Amino acid sequence: MKYKALIGMLAFLVFAGVQMTMAQETSGDTAVAEAVTEGVAAVAEAVEAVEAVDPEANLDSGSTAWMLTACALVLFMTPGLAFFYGGLVRRKNILSVLMQCFMCMCLMTILWVLVGYSLAFGDNVLGGLVGNPMQHLFLKDVNGIDGGIPKQLFMIFQGMFAIITPALILGAYAERLKFGSFCVFSGLWLICVYCPVCHWVWSNGDASSFFGLLEQGALDFAGGTVVHINAGVSALVLALVLGKRQGYPDKLSPPHNLPFAVLGAAMLWFGWFGFNAGSAVAANGSAVNAFTTTQIATAAAGLTWALIDRILTGKATMLGMITGAVAGLVAITPACGSVSPMGALGVGAGGSICAYFAIAVIKAKMGYDDSLDVFGVHGVAGMWGALAAGLWATDAVLGNDTNGLFYGNGGQMFVQIKAVVMTIVWSGVITFILAKIVNAIVGLRADEEAERVGMDLSDHAEHAYNTLD
Repeated sequence: MKYKALIGMLAFLVFAGVQMTMAQETSGDTAVAEAVTEGVAAVAEAVEAVEAVDPEANLDSGSTAWMLTACALVLFMTPGLAFFYGGLVRRKNILSVLMQCFMCMCLMTILWVLVGYSLAFGDNVLGGLVGNPMQHLFLKDVNGIDGGIPKQLFMIFQGMFAIITPALILGAYAERLKFGSFCVFSGLWLICVYCPVCHWVWSNGDASSFFGLLEQGALDFAGGTVVHINAGVSALVLALVLGKRQGYPDKLSPPHNLPFAVLGAAMLWFGWFGFNAGSAVAANGSAVNAFTTTQIATAAAGLTWALIDRILTGKATMLGMITGAVAGLVAITPACGSVSPMGALGVGAGGSICAYFAIAVIKAKMGYDDSLDVFGVHGVAGMWGALAAGLWATDAVLGNDTNGLFYGNGGQMFVQIKAVVMTIVWSGVITFILAKIVNAIVGLRADEEAERVGMDLSDHAEHAYNTLD
């Protein structure tokens, strides 16, 4: 940018000076005017020449470097999720979980670049329900610079969210869903559930449209509604449709490899900084605030769960602490760009309390088999985080006259409630329909024998742990 301006200024001075000198020697004021006009035209040509030589003249190298890093961090979260979930299931099903997470990294990437990005970020169609699928089909016109970073970089960053969101759901149906059915369902879910909600919340729309949540002021900085409520509600629906695992809850064993789960939780915590701070889409103060609030909320949530465990059972558990930390990560995700560091304490602690209640009370009373508590940790904590943004949002962070209820603006809560309710309804209804369709066509659940021997052997003909006799 600075080079463009410099060349433009020099061109103007040279051409205008020469032309004005010539004009003065000939025909007076008229010639002066013509000379100035020619000089301006020369400036334009010079600027165009610079752009032709340097098409990335507007590139912000600092923001671009940060967003490349954030992309890698978010992608790293999916292997982290694989270890987190894999350590929690029985040993005969760990490869099944790892395989499903890895498949999400492959399948969702392809679907996203073919049509998913266009559905999520294309111009409004169907009254703003979804983006135009033809606008960026096969990544058409995804080039150039926008906001200081390449458009292609923004596309692939958003693609990392599209990878991990369907992967989150698999924790609900772990140990009983056929691999082929997983592939079909997850692909359809990305297109039919994730992309529309993403469009409502993150794509520029029309405030007059019922679906234009972004333009109506809904706060979801990094994916409380788009990712966590979406995945959590879908997880609950699938758990209900599939039914309980054999022997649930009497014959199920505890996590087969808790260190794996701790490793996975640590990888998630690390990668989440790209998830949240990267959503600023720039290396700026907003990214710094998101980074800071993410750390504080997660620490508060892990500590809160450990205290609850200690008070209620007399022992603080490792499983409880990592579950609380993940719940805190979920809770701060929608609010990290709108709350202060001190507000993050309340968001994180509240997320842990809500998730604990959902798992220990709601799940116990309803009796559903959400294998790895996706609804409690992601769905409920995500709902709390989206609403908490409406409580603790402050203009001191946002800088755009947007405050939450605790700062005198009760109206923000109504917008947040609308976003939460819309996501719950859409995710729940469409997931149920998709589950029924896939079940009718290929069947969802593995048969009793496959479930008994484990999904590793029945789906993949492999064992995670081989011993030599």
